[in-house]
Amino acid sequence: MARGRASGYDDQRTAILAEAARLFARRGFVATSMNQVAEACGLSKAALYHYFRDKYALLTEIAEGHVLQLLAVVRDVEAGCADPRARLPLLVARFVQEYANAQDAHRVLTEDVRFLEDPDRARILGTEREVVSHFAQAIAAQRPDLVHASVDKPLAMLLFGMINWLFTWFKPGAPLGYDDLAPLVGDLFLNGLARLQAPTQPSDKGVCSHGV
Repeated sequence: MARGRASGYDDQRTAILAEAARLFARRGFVATSMNQVAEACGLSKAALYHYFRDKYALLTEIAEGHVLQLLAVVRDVEAGCADPRARLPLLVARFVQEYANAQDAHRVLTEDVRFLEDPDRARILGTEREVVSHFAQAIAAQRPDLVHASVDKPLAMLLFGMINWLFTWFKPGAPLGYDDLAPLVGDLFLNGLARLQAPTQPSDKGVCSHGV
């Protein structure tokens, strides 16, 4: 009979992933060793290998787990908001909150995904594109004409740029925190969106890359 997992196994895996994400975000994936991950977790290297076969497995789970969580947030907002036109500010607020709580994992996703093997990278970036598509749909619900101008997805990427950059320059504390900035990001984008003039003849066909 196969031996079952010990009590607390999943909690320990979660803790390891959090420590590995913290180290990867600060040192980089390449510069971080399994010894360093084990030490940060208070485990022997042998014990660490009981949970993850190698450093690559840690990277894959951190990146994929984060992007799947982002997709789950999108689906949760859509399930709880029947009016497509009301979803965009909710999505912005939830993503600011999600990024604030997972900054290490998000940095790993954006910085270290290049170290993944092609099948893993393609799968994870495919999920990222799905997230972007949902944001583009929320934008199109506000301005259907933007779909015909082929700028709904570029605008979604611009919005992600606003959200991502927030965590580079803004340091939360008195008098403002992330919860205070989230509606400002949404209002700034939506108010600008209302007055945006769609290009009649785009001069060049740009391609949106990943970068949720």
